[in-house]
Amino acid sequence: MSTALVCDIPAIKAPQDELRARAWAAREALGDRLIVLGHHYQKDEVIEFADVTGDSFKLAKLGAEAEAELIVFLGVYFMAESADVLAREGQHVVLPDLSAGCHLAECADIYTVTDAWEQMTAALPGRRIIPITYMNSDAVLKAFCGERGGAVCTSGNAAEVFEWAMREGDGIFFFPDEHLGRNVGCDMGFAAESMPVWDPRKAALGGSTAQQLIDAPVILWKGFCNVHTNFTAAQIAEHRRNHPDVRVIVHPECPRPTVLAADEAGSTEYIIRRCEELPSGSTIAIGTDLNLVYRLRDAHPDKTIFPVLDSICPCITMNRIDLPKLTGTLEALVAGEVPNVVTVDEEVSRWARIALDRMLALG
Repeated sequence: MSTALVCDIPAIKAPQDELRARAWAAREALGDRLIVLGHHYQKDEVIEFADVTGDSFKLAKLGAEAEAELIVFLGVYFMAESADVLAREGQHVVLPDLSAGCHLAECADIYTVTDAWEQMTAALPGRRIIPITYMNSDAVLKAFCGERGGAVCTSGNAAEVFEWAMREGDGIFFFPDEHLGRNVGCDMGFAAESMPVWDPRKAALGGSTAQQLIDAPVILWKGFCNVHTNFTAAQIAEHRRNHPDVRVIVHPECPRPTVLAADEAGSTEYIIRRCEELPSGSTIAIGTDLNLVYRLRDAHPDKTIFPVLDSICPCITMNRIDLPKLTGTLEALVAGEVPNVVTVDEEVSRWARIALDRMLALG
């Protein structure tokens, strides 16, 4: 399990301009001792302080490669955990708000996953099921996979990890995002109906029959992102009526009908790259977190970029880290305190690192 060493971060109440100036002063005082990692979904008011922006795995890896002893992670808890798993001795990972969680990651926990695994393996004698967890999961679930011959995947490399798992075994148990798993499985040629969803709220075999599990190439977990499931095929159809030349790009955490209705689906890094690649004058509708969509819109004024749905809020837990909390964190570091250090238990970290290394070995 993870633990966090918590120091009180002063509640700073000051005008935005003053906070910004104080944050920059603290950042400059810390110099090379500090690296600030910013996830793409963070607010503009804190992302401006990031030395590097990226998805969760890219940031965790870059943090470990940096010379800095202090890693301030502008993201959510599971991301800070992954950064600590990959961190070198002497590095400290700091999360400005420890309540910054992830609904998707919280859809699965070690107790319900372990119970499912025990039921599943008992019902499937003779089969080698490979457990795969999405990066959006607790470190203890990454360790669960590492200890049982499985691996971690990101939205960008899930297909490669699934293909590896099918070479290693004859089936996959994927958690916690059923939509990403279904999209990847369908792209590999598996029928959607052949991939049952394990519902941990149903006591017997997650709501499936033993035969359904025996026949399944991929067993999915009943979990979802509460942002990406808001985007629908009907919204995309409306945009096509209003913008016949629109290019629709969505995240693969969206439900299968939404992905089928879009022109393309890919990770946050993929979406950013496609917005750069598409020609000037393009009209692009994007189905992902609003902070990223609006940042892409501002970065490409020669293109018309808008969200598939603009009446939703950005990820609430992602947005818990704000300028007052970041300023307080940086000033505490300058004062010699190291607040909100996220640390992962040594044994959990060892097995989680094995699961991550299996993914990395795929290139």
